Parts: sequence; structure tokens; C-alpha cells
Amino acid sequence: MTLLKSDSYTTEYIYALPEGQRAELIDGVIYDMAPPSRIHQELSGELFAMIREYIKTNNGSCKIYPAPFAVFLNEDDKNYVEPDISVICDPNKLDDKGCIGAPDWIIEIVSPSTKRMDYMIKLFKYRTSGVREYWIVDKAKNRILVYNFENSDIKDYTFNDIVDSGIYPDLKIDFSKI
Repeated sequence: MTLLKSDSYTTEYIYALPEGQRAELIDGVIYDMAPPSRIHQELSGELFAMIREYIKTNNGSCKIYPAPFAVFLNEDDKNYVEPDISVICDPNKLDDKGCIGAPDWIIEIVSPSTKRMDYMIKLFKYRTSGVREYWIVDKAKNRILVYNFENSDIKDYTFNDIVDSGIYPDLKIDFSKI
């Protein structure tokens, strides 16, 4: 939900929020974040564990972070998001605050309150900021949308499918086992 208090906010507002209150900032607009559901957390945890295990097993150099993890898109003070899962392959983008610039791969798990954000606002923002791959995982719709922005490719899967990663061509996630 958008808070209409000012015409434009910066990350300074995010850091001034009371303890426990979370929000995202896209092009200077604040979006409150509701607490995630149990199912949301289960999906996020399973995906994080699978991807982390793949990276470790294959001695990968990319780093994976679950929410809440600060991502400062466009390296400015007008964009701050907390994707459900972020994979960053360029260590120069990481500092003590989080990721400065676009992660290589972002996964968002849709909640009733985040549909518009995940399917529209973040889709556009992630594509234009340089994210290489974006997954929208929507349990309610039995759908996983995979956007490979490098190839201008979109694939549509269900929770009965095995989903291929574009970042790691040999990583396959069997959603029927989640």
C-alpha cells in the first residue's frame, strides 16, 4: 500500500522507520510491507535452501540473501527494495548495508497485498535497473513466471513443473517437491 505523505521520499525515510516497520521505496514512492504469511515463508525458505545448496555444491561465487535484505536499485537514494530472494554475482555490489545496484537474480513470492507490486511495478523496475532474471512465484495462481531479461524471454510454469534457471543453466527446481 502506498503512503501519501510527501511527493518524494529517500532512503533516509526508510532508515527512520520505527523498529519492526518495513517499507520499500521505488522512484521516491513509499510502499508499506505487510508481514509475510506462513506459506510465503515456507516457499521462500525452500527456494533459498535449494539455491544456496546448489551454489555451495558447485563452488559458486554468487551470494544469496533472503529478505529482509537491502537492495539499492540504480545506486541512488530513491530506490530501496527487499526482494524475497536476491542472488548477487558481482562482489563489488555488496557492502555492509546490502546490494548497491541490481542483483543478478531476484525471486518475489506473491502475497495478496503484493500482487500489483510484483507483477507490475517491480517487474518494470527490475527490468530497467539491470536485473538479469526475475521470478514471480504465485502459489494462489499455481504459477511461476520466469523473466530472463538478457534474452527477452518469458516462461510460464506451474507448481507441477521443473523450472530452469537462466543464471545457472544446470539448476533445475522441481516445484512439485516444494
